[in-house]
Amino acid sequence: MDYQNRAGSKFGGGGVASHSATNADRRERLRKLALEQIDLDKDPYIFKNHLGSFECRLCLTVHQNDGSYLAHTQGKKHQTNLARRAAREQKEGKGEVDPHTGLPVGVVGAGFAALGLGGAGAGGPRKNVVKIGRPGYKITKVRDPITRQQGLLFQLQYPDIGTGVAPKWQVMSAFSQRVEDPDRNFQYLLVAAEPYETCGFKIPARELDKREDRQFEYWDPDSKEYWVQIMFMTEREERFNAAPGLTGRR
Repeated sequence: MDYQNRAGSKFGGGGVASHSATNADRRERLRKLALEQIDLDKDPYIFKNHLGSFECRLCLTVHQNDGSYLAHTQGKKHQTNLARRAAREQKEGKGEVDPHTGLPVGVVGAGFAALGLGGAGAGGPRKNVVKIGRPGYKITKVRDPITRQQGLLFQLQYPDIGTGVAPKWQVMSAFSQRVEDPDRNFQYLLVAAEPYETCGFKIPARELDKREDRQFEYWDPDSKEYWVQIMFMTEREERFNAAPGLTGRR
């Protein structure tokens, strides 16, 4: 911070800084020191919302900038919640999150039953199928230039899929599963096809546009490729649908 080039100050004399300027300089120095020790890209609890603010998923707090979030992570509330979460996960025997799917280790390949969506978990018969691993997949972000809707296109490859088997997919809320603590900011898109492991993708918990030209699936039995496209409602449409007495497009 320049303390010298101020009105009425002499070179080497150290100009008088205001109280607010001193505090701003102190916060910036602390922010730079914290960034040298903390990598925000690897922080699983930070989330930047559509307003540009930063949210802490662990403590459900909102911060105007990354410096404020970094200060929050060093506070008593965040540290206490970290300790409580670690103790709870150790007690319940929960593992780490799979970096490929965003789901806890053990969920991928366990099928819909592991998430409380049928199968053995719902009292139905469970097939003894030897899993052969995860399919290859590619995720592409899509955007409609006219409606400005954003979406995701999933492409999965099943070269060794079972005879007469077609992949199936579904979207479930975070409150429908019993594996990890529910997070209202996310939902899960699951794709299953025997004998492959079930793939789970963590996506934003935004309302989906379920019209036929917006959301679709396609299975090519010749190339053994499966396509799923989902489109999210725009923020304007979500507010319109949430208004009482109004009905948005479905």
